Amino acid sequence: MRVELNGELRELGDGATVADAVREAGGDPEARGFAVAVGGEVVPRGEWGRRLNEGEKVEVLAAIQGGADEVWRIADRELTSRLIVGTGGFRSLDDAEQAIAASGAEIVTVALRRVDPSANGSVLDVVRKLGVFLLPNTAGCYTARDAVRTAHLAREAFETDWIKLEVIGDDRTLFPDAVELIDAAETLVDEGFTVLPYTNDDPILARRLEEAGCAAVMPLGSPIGSGAGIRNPYNIAIIAERAEVPIILDAGIGTASDAALAMELGCDGVLLASSVSRAEDPLTMAVAMRRAVEAGYAARQAGRIPRKLHAEASTPEQGLAELS
Repeated sequence: MRVELNGELRELGDGATVADAVREAGGDPEARGFAVAVGGEVVPRGEWGRRLNEGEKVEVLAAIQGGADEVWRIADRELTSRLIVGTGGFRSLDDAEQAIAASGAEIVTVALRRVDPSANGSVLDVVRKLGVFLLPNTAGCYTARDAVRTAHLAREAFETDWIKLEVIGDDRTLFPDAVELIDAAETLVDEGFTVLPYTNDDPILARRLEEAGCAAVMPLGSPIGSGAGIRNPYNIAIIAERAEVPIILDAGIGTASDAALAMELGCDGVLLASSVSRAEDPLTMAVAMRRAVEAGYAARQAGRIPRKLHAEASTPEQGLAELS
């Protein structure tokens, strides 16, 4: 029996199952970190025993490196994937597991207030199964004092000094409060935390956060969950150009082209959540985001042609035959 497995025709034995396809692709059906789609539809792990039909299109995805050829760093952590994924908003834990695996992300964010670390069937189980690095955040904090307290709780709960710092100014726009954010960042850095602050697309504020000792700076593209894309690419480019620490575009990503643009503008990575978790097909969108980040980074490395007001022929006129 022939199936199309990850874009190639493969010969499988009669009665081959989804699990057999995973094995054929080099995976272990018993191991976590794999996701499967047949005919574009996600197949839950509990149904991997079902038989495949002749000619079906099967995609087997794994939580492996995000595809970048070079290693980059945040603080003392080496990474290959330039995509970070948030865990909030998924319709089910199965959706979360398969999308995170497909994204190739090596870091995922978790809001402490939404998680019971001792609960069964929580997003933490997904994180442990996939073996990705957990980055707690201070989502929902409106003062520096509250954010610092939440960071302390996260350190106790997850045994990590890493924290994604969020200090929100109001509950309508969810924009950061710059004054409280700087206060919290300085305090947490002094206490030995590795701080990754979510901030406005303000080059001066980004520089202040870097000077405070933050390990990376994470400017927004547009309001959280808006899907509005990058509303001020000029400022993002300035922030990326001047920074001596990684710049990770955070918030507002709606679709793959937004993620690619962030990388083309000079960002070192992209953090997104709702664009995948709330997509009609989270698994497919996760794959699209992974590829977009890779493509945007590659395009930046290649160097785009200059923008010009007028046309310039790609074929030189010299040597063209004259027709009479």
